[in-house]
Amino acid sequence: RRQRQMCIRDSLYLDNGYLVIQGLTEPGYYGTDYTGTAYNADYTSGRVNTDDKVSWTYGRFDIRAKLPKGNGSWPAIWMLGENISSVGWPKCGEIDIMEHVGFDDGVIHGSIHTEDHNHMNNTQKSGTTFIETATDSFHVYSLEWNENEISVSVNNKSFFKYSKGNQPWERWPFDQRFHLLFNIAVGGWWGGSKGIDNSAFPTKMEIDYVRVYTQK
Repeated sequence: RRQRQMCIRDSLYLDNGYLVIQGLTEPGYYGTDYTGTAYNADYTSGRVNTDDKVSWTYGRFDIRAKLPKGNGSWPAIWMLGENISSVGWPKCGEIDIMEHVGFDDGVIHGSIHTEDHNHMNNTQKSGTTFIETATDSFHVYSLEWNENEISVSVNNKSFFKYSKGNQPWERWPFDQRFHLLFNIAVGGWWGGSKGIDNSAFPTKMEIDYVRVYTQK
């Protein structure tokens, strides 16, 4: 834990054994996105995406992390269906293991999004819990996912469950491979709905470990 390895603009780096995802204020920043399209922004941040690298169908996912402080931050630990490039969102399905918005410090959200259940129609299925020290110390955010149920928890205490039952694929697209994502969004329709506190930057999400277990 005595290493420090920097990446471009410090959006992603290792510090004392932790993966740090950082949001920065960079007024007038110009760049290109993954499609090569040019854009400009006043804020930048980092993201880790395992798409086309590693994916899973079912398992237990434990991520020990400390979340960023400050209005405007919107960190997330989440999963998307590997078929997103062919069917698009939300048909691919989405599992949110952890979402947190800076203006609502300590409130942790877990959700699923599908063709029938998604935030675009305000029909998503979600649960919340409160962790007083979410932005001050590390906690373990977990997903247990099998062919019958999705359960999201913090520190082994489940706060959101969603069951398959006899639901059609439009409500349960979760029998396929999903990949993991970790990121900090800055602003946006939710994270920025109560403004952005520039004094909170740079804002950081620190990840101690990611552990994935599959059942034999």
